[in-house]
Amino acid sequence: MGRPDAAAVLVLLMVWMAVWREVRAADWWQLGLSSTLHPTLNLTPTAHKEKCQKIEFFVEKQRDLCSKYDKILPIISAGAKLAVEECQTQFAFSRWNCTTFPEKNNTFGNVVTIKSREAAYINAISAASMAYAVTRACTKGELAEYCSCDNKIRQRKTVKWKWGGCSDDIRYGEKFSREFLDVQEDQNTALGLMNLHNNEAGRRAVRSRMQRTCKCHGVSGSCSMQICWRRLPSLRKVAEGLYKRYEGASHVKYVERRRKKLKVISPDFKKPNRTDLVYLEDSPDYCDKNDTLNILGTRGRVCNLTSQGIDGCPLLCCGRGYQTRVKDVEEKCDCKFVWCCNVVCETCRFRKEEHVCN
Repeated sequence: MGRPDAAAVLVLLMVWMAVWREVRAADWWQLGLSSTLHPTLNLTPTAHKEKCQKIEFFVEKQRDLCSKYDKILPIISAGAKLAVEECQTQFAFSRWNCTTFPEKNNTFGNVVTIKSREAAYINAISAASMAYAVTRACTKGELAEYCSCDNKIRQRKTVKWKWGGCSDDIRYGEKFSREFLDVQEDQNTALGLMNLHNNEAGRRAVRSRMQRTCKCHGVSGSCSMQICWRRLPSLRKVAEGLYKRYEGASHVKYVERRRKKLKVISPDFKKPNRTDLVYLEDSPDYCDKNDTLNILGTRGRVCNLTSQGIDGCPLLCCGRGYQTRVKDVEEKCDCKFVWCCNVVCETCRFRKEEHVCN
């Protein structure tokens, strides 16, 4: 095979630069890493706006939206941090464990350049976490100039209870999540349509799990009237629900007829609804290390010898086998409560078997 000519090399370089710019511009997750989170706290309004305009991994509309709110940057940071934490929790025992790279400009590495089900999950949990963080901030009064409790819900008529208290304003959280995240997507492209669909699925995963909490009122605890309000669900429950959607994600293709849209690759497959996750490309091989995509592989990962699932040694180790090693472990044990008010524990030492992928 001959050496590639200069024109071909230039084309490849331009394609790579375009991909790099796309990932870099969209990588707001950088704010969720500890090294970049702290500088966003306790800024004056002027310093906050200046900080928003200087963040290079925001697109222009994100910078403008960030500048509009005096105190939103720490909340965006919290949303990014929640997204990373929940992703890593759900994928902790999978071949791809949602690895982040704090030293790079692309938080999840080049894995997100593949339009796979993993990228679908990242977008969904990110949109959910952003809506969650903003909604929580509204309730806590951290964005008092813009939002607080959801008063519209009190207008709904009920029979057995009365709306009151401070309901979490999920609609405002969704609105901000949509304005902040969806602006970086081009709905005329396959990737843009995929990301927009998964963003919305993430937000709906929060809304559908909103919980009604009530408190009884009445003479002598008769509970003749209940005052109820809506509150956010546990984000862990949302993340678990999205992981199930990830496992059953729909493989779609991009079609351009009267309008551009995504369609399931086979008519035999169920058409995805707005709560389903969708993906365009098969996932890469996460078994072996891939420096180009920043995939670490599963060599050296601890596996579960007794599990038949993805965390089990046969699947996690990709058929390469495993080694067993013995570790000396110290743990607190035989803890007793001593009046008042201490807990006194002994230290137990034991040997523990650990199984590591070849």
